[in-house]
Amino acid sequence: MTTPNPDFLPGLDLCEAYYWESVRPIVLRHFPSLPHAAALIGYGSDVIGCDTPLSRDHMWGPRMQIFLSCVDFDSNRQRLDQALRNELPTTFRGYSTHFGPPDQEGISLLTSIESGPVNHLIEVTTLEEFWERELGVDPFLDPTPLDWLTFQEHRLLTLTAGRVFHDDLNLHAVREQFAYYPTDVWLYLLASQWMLISQEEPFMGRTGENGDELGSRVIAARLVERLMRLCFLMEKRYAPYSKWLGAHFQRLTVAHPLTPLLQAALSGADWQSREQAFSAAYRIVAQMHNALCITPALPVDASPFHSRPYQVIHAGDFAQATTTAITDETIRKLTPYMGSVNQFMVESSNALQNIAFCRRAQGLYKDK
Repeated sequence: MTTPNPDFLPGLDLCEAYYWESVRPIVLRHFPSLPHAAALIGYGSDVIGCDTPLSRDHMWGPRMQIFLSCVDFDSNRQRLDQALRNELPTTFRGYSTHFGPPDQEGISLLTSIESGPVNHLIEVTTLEEFWERELGVDPFLDPTPLDWLTFQEHRLLTLTAGRVFHDDLNLHAVREQFAYYPTDVWLYLLASQWMLISQEEPFMGRTGENGDELGSRVIAARLVERLMRLCFLMEKRYAPYSKWLGAHFQRLTVAHPLTPLLQAALSGADWQSREQAFSAAYRIVAQMHNALCITPALPVDASPFHSRPYQVIHAGDFAQATTTAITDETIRKLTPYMGSVNQFMVESSNALQNIAFCRRAQGLYKDK
């Protein structure tokens, strides 16, 4: 029976146990020789290891994806779905396995029932169908540079995070293919992120000196985020969307020395104290850049912005140097420093979450 207040168990652990103890026996009983893969990937705070007891209020619980081959898929999906509905237990580890009907936003909640059938949250699909929905591409074809630049980064994270419980269908190999950006795409993104920093690095001081304290703080916050995203790129880790950006930043190697400086840049009482914190932070990220050995070593100490006194790292120099390391001619011909959709559409979740919209953005990169 459903436990009123079951102990919290991270979703990945709960769902893996659910597969081995409840789901897999049903699959093997009805399809003893049918290849399949089972995983928890895609949407959800549990997939990226950020779920807490509060996460249990929607679309959380015993769930997963079961991937089948395209051969006879429709009939196999229907038969498997019916078997799961009829034979799954109504509870697992104190949690209901039954989900209520989705609301207008497609959100389903755990709902207790006394007996089946169970309206489970186990998606039976194919790798092709799943990747087409999440990224708009075939998982078994190499993405092009324009594909990579128009993939939502958070979706790349959720497809390569999570956990695979069983794999007869080369799901591990597909995930490895999407594990991180190809080298020249990565360099292009690095250069573009450095350029984003260069576009505003003197403005925090200029606005503060002009008496615009609010404007100075807003720019400081924006620079902090841009530096954080630069660090994700330099450590070759996908960055999540804003809700989990700080939590995942703490998992980076650079987080320990850099976090206090970024906090000081945000909390500084005046622009001079914020500038001091930024100068120390710039030194760390510039050292990280030099350690990548993708360009000749560049200065790591902040210095005045031309004839003005604002201390900056001259991020444009890092952008230009990084661009020269790109060898792929297709990427070298792209509009310089435009970056990916995640860099120039970062403010709009509606845009980034619309796969068709992101795919259409490929036209922005092409020659007129």
